[in-house]
Amino acid sequence: MIGRLNHVAIVVPDLAAAAALYRDTLGAKVSAPVDMPKHGVTTVFVELPNTKIELLHPLGQDSPVAGFLARNPSGGMHHVCYEVEDILAARDKLKAAGARVLGDGQPKIGAHDKPVLFLHPKDFCGTLVEIEQA
Repeated sequence: MIGRLNHVAIVVPDLAAAAALYRDTLGAKVSAPVDMPKHGVTTVFVELPNTKIELLHPLGQDSPVAGFLARNPSGGMHHVCYEVEDILAARDKLKAAGARVLGDGQPKIGAHDKPVLFLHPKDFCGTLVEIEQA
C-alpha cells in the first residue's frame, strides 16, 4: 500500500540556521521558506537524490508544532511521510486494520498541494506518520 518515502519532517527552532546548515555544510539544494498559514508552519524543503527533508518552524501562536518545540527546544524529527496511490482507499484500509487517523479523517491539502492525512504515532512505533496521495 505505501509507496516511496516522500519526506522526513524536522521541527527546528531557527529556520534560517537550519536551512544554512543543510545548504552550506551539507551542500544540499534548499528551497526558500514558505509560510503556510492554514497549517501554522513555515516550511523549507531540502532536496536529496532519493527524498526530501522538510524543515518546519511554528507560524503563529496556534501552530501545531509549537508544543513540539516547547518540549524539544533544540528541535527534532516530527514525522515521516509516505506516498500512497489513493489516499481514501489507504485511509479505509488503515482504519479497518485498527490504525487511528488524526483529525476528522478527511484529507487536507498539504505542503505539496496534494491530499494528506496523519496517523496516530501510538499505532506506528511512536512515529507520527503522514500519508500523501502521489
